[in-house]
Amino acid sequence: MIKYVVRRILLMIPTVFAVSLVSFLVIQLPPGDYLTTVMVNLQREGQVVQPEQLIALRQRYALDQPIIVQYWTWITNIVFRGDFGQSFSYARPVSDLLAERMPLTLGLGITAFLVGWVIALAAGIYSAARKYGVIDYIITVLAFLGVAVPGFLIALVCMYVQFQVFGWSVGGMFSAEYAQANWNLGKVLDLLSHLWLPAAVLVSGGVGGTIRVLRANLLDELGKPYVVAARGRGLDERSLLLRYPVRVALNPFIATIGWAIPAIFDGEVLVSTVFGLETTGPLLLRALQSQDMYLAGSVLLIVCVLTVIGTLISDLLLAAVDPRVRAGLA
Repeated sequence: MIKYVVRRILLMIPTVFAVSLVSFLVIQLPPGDYLTTVMVNLQREGQVVQPEQLIALRQRYALDQPIIVQYWTWITNIVFRGDFGQSFSYARPVSDLLAERMPLTLGLGITAFLVGWVIALAAGIYSAARKYGVIDYIITVLAFLGVAVPGFLIALVCMYVQFQVFGWSVGGMFSAEYAQANWNLGKVLDLLSHLWLPAAVLVSGGVGGTIRVLRANLLDELGKPYVVAARGRGLDERSLLLRYPVRVALNPFIATIGWAIPAIFDGEVLVSTVFGLETTGPLLLRALQSQDMYLAGSVLLIVCVLTVIGTLISDLLLAAVDPRVRAGLA
């Protein structure tokens, strides 16, 4: 087991390097660069852009170097200095921007992930154990709606109902009276009152598919001979359900961690943009629109690292709960 973990960790290094290289190259695919976007915007406003200014700025940000040189400078600064570079559009270090928005992003994403896991686990087990009942049909309909309806559309509908029916403030992280106030209990409660709805929307977007996967796998296990034999020996139905079939059906459920953890970042891009939240989602969207390569590349790099880490966590949890996986690693 220890050799397996060490081998996987060593494989993470070239994997992250390769994915970060591809991500950085993809950012460069659109024609032009950040300065080209700035020049076009200034020309639309009727301002004259001097060629000397563009040359100086291009040299300052190393945009006159080949893409591979830009990437190597960026990735080596991150690895050896912890420097993610300078954001062109915000004129600030990328690390400062990420430090400001990371706590809210992680808090919102982790809350949605944990709540979604609990709901999916309970709903999937109940739906399989009481199949074809009224509650099963209700859970199935809600799960399909969660899968089919985009998160941003759910967010728009919820905001409309929130404003038109209840008269509550819509969007943002704080009400007007708390936006510039110092931190106190009232401001914390106001923040929580604005964040519960985005968290619920994120949960609805990811929990539907997980419920369907868990229900399908659990139904498959409940029909196998070992369950029939255990039931024939008079084993209590609840103990039978939780001790054997649920443990086996959890394997694909646990495997979803590999993509659920990075979804903390990329899954809330449109939702946070609709709600006007100051998270990394809108930050990434603006960076991609303005070709702010260091900012966009840094967020994508974090997502890639989380994907690799999530996959490792999934494999370790699978080995912990399933003896067959451990036997295969021996």
